[in-house]
Amino acid sequence: MLSLDFSEIRNAFEFVSSGSRDENNAYVCKKTGVIYWTSTTLHLEEEVPKDLETSLDYVEVPHKNELKLGQSLALTFIDQTLPDEYNFVASLFRKRGAYRRFKDMLQYQGLLEKWYAFEEQASDDALLAWCQENEIKLIDKEQ
Repeated sequence: MLSLDFSEIRNAFEFVSSGSRDENNAYVCKKTGVIYWTSTTLHLEEEVPKDLETSLDYVEVPHKNELKLGQSLALTFIDQTLPDEYNFVASLFRKRGAYRRFKDMLQYQGLLEKWYAFEEQASDDALLAWCQENEIKLIDKEQ
């Protein structure tokens, strides 16, 4: 079983999730544990294997939306903390710039730090599950 530091997986996940889907990618080599980073918008100096996207030797680090950590997580948070605002927040996500407006609303309500903690915990939980599914043993995070 492959062993990696959780911080390495988290960094790769944050890189992948920092852009839209398929803009930034990260792949974990199942044999060596090396993480390869690619981007369609950033010039990265790193050399990557040619078969990165096709070989079964690599597992692609998921985007936050693949782990339901985007809009659905925001709506779960609102449902738990401000249920009366659920329909309003859901309407925000029908327009461009929704995440900024969502955070502005949380700032106004004094809930921004609570949101960040909720989002971080949900991300960690989802990444832990993803690592288990992909037989990646984590060195510095309880499983």
